[in-house]
Order: sequence, then structure tokens, then C-alpha cells
Amino acid sequence: MTIEAEALADIGPARRRALFERDAGVDAVRDDVREIVSRVREEGDAALREFASEFDGVEVGNIDVTDQAERAYESIDDDVRAAIETAIENVREFHERQLPEDWTETVDGRELGRRFRPVERVGAYAPGGAATYPSSVVMTVVPAKVAGVEQVAVATPPAEEMHPVTLAACHAAGADRVYAAGGAQAIAALAYGTETVDRTQLIVGPGNKWVTAGKAEVRGDVEIDFLAGPSEVCVLADDTCEPEYVAADLLAQAEHDPEASVVAVTDDADVAAAVSEAVEAGLDGRERADVIEAALDSEASGVFYARSMSEAVLFAEEYAAEHLSIQADDDEAILDRIDDAGSVFLGPYTPVAAGDYATGTNHVLPTNAGARVKGGLSVDTFLRASTVQRLDRDALADLRETVTTLADAEGLEGHANSVDARFADEE
Repeated sequence: MTIEAEALADIGPARRRALFERDAGVDAVRDDVREIVSRVREEGDAALREFASEFDGVEVGNIDVTDQAERAYESIDDDVRAAIETAIENVREFHERQLPEDWTETVDGRELGRRFRPVERVGAYAPGGAATYPSSVVMTVVPAKVAGVEQVAVATPPAEEMHPVTLAACHAAGADRVYAAGGAQAIAALAYGTETVDRTQLIVGPGNKWVTAGKAEVRGDVEIDFLAGPSEVCVLADDTCEPEYVAADLLAQAEHDPEASVVAVTDDADVAAAVSEAVEAGLDGRERADVIEAALDSEASGVFYARSMSEAVLFAEEYAAEHLSIQADDDEAILDRIDDAGSVFLGPYTPVAAGDYATGTNHVLPTNAGARVKGGLSVDTFLRASTVQRLDRDALADLRETVTTLADAEGLEGHANSVDARFADEE
């Protein structure tokens, strides 16, 4: 296939909408998902087994496969087990640095503080199907455990033989339960519980449009991390980049999903042409070539050249990518001009894949320009914050007029009286 480099200045309105208004595809399946969720809520395990047969082609016996996960950990190759453990160690170390401390401070007789407590039960979704994602298990379970979550359950699609590496990752990361359930039906089970699946308070993790639509459907009855769509990357490059490295990052992201969005933008037309050629050359012999080509053919993907680096940076900022790679000479200065990105990868030797697996940062990130308003999965996702306060009599006296004046202004007589009552002996 041919990947043509395009000038940003020539992009028309329809193409801009495709690039900047990316869609998770939730609306197209929402009605079907609503029915799936309803049936799981009403029928429990029986619905999970029926949907496993219908959607996954699997006759499920045991929905709880926690014991299989423990056996899988012992059975996988030593090098794979070591890689999982290294990834877990790095992710745990990075997320431990995020743990907030309870604090209390006294100012003018007002003792004020904040304390943090984990939610008790979390459900994590690990995608399956066309590919297996033990890394997503690590990215969801480990931060939850670092936060102190008491019970973390992983749901992952069933198969005639569950993928041993995904199961092993569940055990190694510390999952308390592992369930053979996929798609919107898994989300419904985690949200409402079944005979086998324990109900959770929070559901996290990536998935396809059925999973995302499931999260949208149950939101309100259970908390979710965010609604994520297909994976995406934006590479911002200048004439010092290695076009082959840029192309490699585009191809890597494109192999996730035929609906993935992959974009490179540079201030040099020759670089854009070189990247396009490298993408075409890199397609040869790929096992997932069909998936990659579909992603590259999307109107939300492309290789572009701008009239200046400022124009390229403005494009990247508006794009608000899940993954932003900056492969340019002055990458720190460019980063200072970027506010909207899920995770940033600086320099030629920081491929997005390194963050996907092993640097320690989290790869569960907002898509569809969600980075404009939220960050990725973190320890904070699993924590609740409470404020604490204690006033002595003098401190309340200092605030008395302020509180009663505002309460009177709002017409809340009882609020004012609750303060005045504490000084009745003075009147």
C-alpha cells in the first residue's frame, strides 16, 4: 500500500474532523450492549456462559479460573516469567512514588487535614481475542495493590485454552480473583455480581468498543476509570529524527486495532516523505499486516508536514494523543509547549512500546482527546480522599460572623443557629 505524506495546510474540514474528533464507536453498539448488561444482571452465570458460547465460541465450565492462573505462573517459560516480574517491579516502583500521605496542619486554632483510603473491591479488564495482553493485567492490578485495594478481580475473555501468559500475569501481579469472562458481559458481571463473580466498586482497564460501551452503560451504578477508544499515537519529529524509528512507532501502534489512529507530523517535507517510505517498507512480512493496513488507511491516521515546528506543535496539542512521541533536537522545549497528552516519550530511544511494557509508567491512558481533561490510570484512581477538621472555641468565634452572614444570605437559618448555639452562654 502507499502512504502519502500530506501538507497540514491542505487538510480539509472532513479530514480535520476525523483527526480531531476521534470516536470510540460506542454509539453503534450501545443498544446491543444494553441488552447484554440487562441479561447478565438478571441471569448471572447462565448469561455469562451463553454469551461465551455465542461470542467467543467457548463452552465455559468454571468461570472462576484463579487456580489456573496460579498453575500457569509455574508452567510458563522462565524468560517470560522473568520479564513479567521485571515489568511488575518497575510498575510497582513508579506507582509507589505516587502514594499520598495523610496530613494535618493547625492554623489559628483550626486543625485541618486530608486522609486517603483505598476503595475495597476493584474489577480490572484484560483484553483478549486477537491478541493477549498480560501487560494490561500488570498495569491495572499492580497500581490497585499499591494503593491498598483489598480485593482485585481480573476478567479476561474465555478460550478453549486460556492464554497462560495472561493468567500467569494475573497471579504474579497479585490478583485475588480471575474470571473467564469477556466483553460487555464481563463488565456487567463486575458491576452487578453473579453467583460466581463478586460485585466491585470500580472497574478499570482497556477494551474494545463493546467493553467501552459496557462501561458507559454501568457507569453510575459503579465507578469506572474512563471511556477509552482504540489506541493512538502522535509522533512529533524534526529533521534530526530517524525516519525508520518514527515509522516503527507508527507500525507498532497500528497493529493493535484496525481502528487505531497513528499520526506523524514534522516541519520538514523530506522527513515526512522518508517516514512514509519507511512505513511502507516496514509492512513487509508483518503477521498483523491486515490490521496495520486498515489502521493506516483510516482518515484519522496519516503522515503530515507543517510549515513550521510551531504549526506542528499546535497540531499535536490539538490532537491530544494517548501517546505522544517527540523525536526532535530540542524535545524538552517542545514538551514545555504541550499540555495535552496521555503519556509522553522523549527522544529516539524511547519507543512507546517501552512504556507499554516495562518503564514503569502506566499504559492505561485516555484516548479520543481525553487527555485534555484527565490523566491515565494511577494510584489516585483507586483512592478516596476525605477532609478532616477540628476547631477550638476561639477558632469558631473567629469564623462566626463569616459563617452566619453567608448562611443568612443563603436563607439557611439552621446553619447560622448551629454556630450561634455554641455561644449562647455569652448572650
